[in-house]
This record gives sequence, structure tokens and C-alpha cells, in this order.
Amino acid sequence: MVQGPRCLHYSQYGMSLCVLGMAEEFRSQGVAVNALWPRTAILTAAMEMLGGGKGVADQCRKPEIMADAAYVILTKDSTSFTGNFAIDDTVLLESGETDLDQYACVPGSSLLPDFFLDVESSDSKEQQMGQGDIKDGGAESGPAKTFKAILPFLNQELVQTIGGVFEFNLSGKEEGVWYMDLKNGKGAIGKGSAPSAAECTMTMDSEDFTKMFTGSLKPTLAFMSGKLKMKGT
Repeated sequence: MVQGPRCLHYSQYGMSLCVLGMAEEFRSQGVAVNALWPRTAILTAAMEMLGGGKGVADQCRKPEIMADAAYVILTKDSTSFTGNFAIDDTVLLESGETDLDQYACVPGSSLLPDFFLDVESSDSKEQQMGQGDIKDGGAESGPAKTFKAILPFLNQELVQTIGGVFEFNLSGKEEGVWYMDLKNGKGAIGKGSAPSAAECTMTMDSEDFTKMFTGSLKPTLAFMSGKLKMKGT
């Protein structure tokens, strides 16, 4: 089983293709190849280092959720369950496990969603209200409304966890440049180029951008079809 991808960087995109390719290559031999994604942040040594200790731990799940989900997948019939991209808590719920709170580092706490997973976190959005600022003097466009919807997720813990600046070059009907700063302060979203150098620049049509962030266009499909182009790390 291949674990990943955590985000849509080129190496993880390559892993996704490996899962699909190897699943077909070894299907006739009864060997299964699946990918396992975490729905939320998982507390690892790297997360503790980036998040500064206890603060980030409060919003993470334990690594045991990935281990238990992997066990469920590994015990499935390899001739029928292959080529899948599974999500840890969905795997466990479908296997009959109902107590997911046991995997939270702090039971009952609000969980930090995996940043690039294109499904909603099982946690309530209202519990994850954060701080940030949208700077746009004009009327709200499609992208502006989308970024405004993202705004409540910004908080210092997310900034400490992600540690990156993203720039979006949008073309088409709502042409413009936007940035998402998840590296400084409590995070910020704004129109125009990022105040500091962006580590990752994404280029796409403004309508496709809105579709991607509202869930009707999956990031992997957008990337594979050329609708989403990425530059950086």
C-alpha cells in the first residue's frame, strides 16, 4: 500500500499516478495497491516542530488512526480492493468503528483539516473560525467570495503548520492575482501579488478556481487535465 499524497506537490502527484498504474499492473497477480489519505492533520515529530508544541497537538489526530485504517485496507480482498484513494476515518467508519474521538490528541477538540484534501473535514466549520483579512476595494467577484469562505479557517496554528505563501494567477471572466499567506502572523488573504515571495504559484481560469474550491472540480483532475498549473514547491 502506498501512503499519500498529503498535498498536490509534484512528487505526491507522481505517487498518485503510481497507485493507479501499479494497481493495474499487478491486478492480475492479486496484488493490491491503494493510497491512504488523512482527513486531518496527524501529530508527528515534524508537526510538533512546525507547530511549536502543544498548540498544534490540540488540533491533530494520533498516528494510530492511520495505522488502524491501513490494517483495515491490508486485510481486504486484494483482488477486489485496489486502485483506491481512501481516507482514514472513512475507512474506519465503513469497517464499523464509531468512536473516532479516541484518535484525537485532545478528545472533543476542533481538528485541523488536511490542507489540500478536497473534501470537508468531519469537524464543524463553525468550530474552526480563525482570523485574517481580505483586502479588496471592489465588489465581490467569484474568487473574492471563494476566498472570503476560506477566511474563517485562518489562524495562527494553521500558519505555523503550513508555513507557506501561495499566489493564484487567475484568467478568464474574473481575471486577477490573489495571494494566501499561511506563513506570517495569523495568516492573510488579499488581492494582488503576495507581499513576500510566494513558494507556490497556481495558474488557472477563475471559473475553474471557484469550482475547485467549492468541490465541483477535484484538484487532481484539474492538474491532470491542465486546468491547474503549479510552479514552486
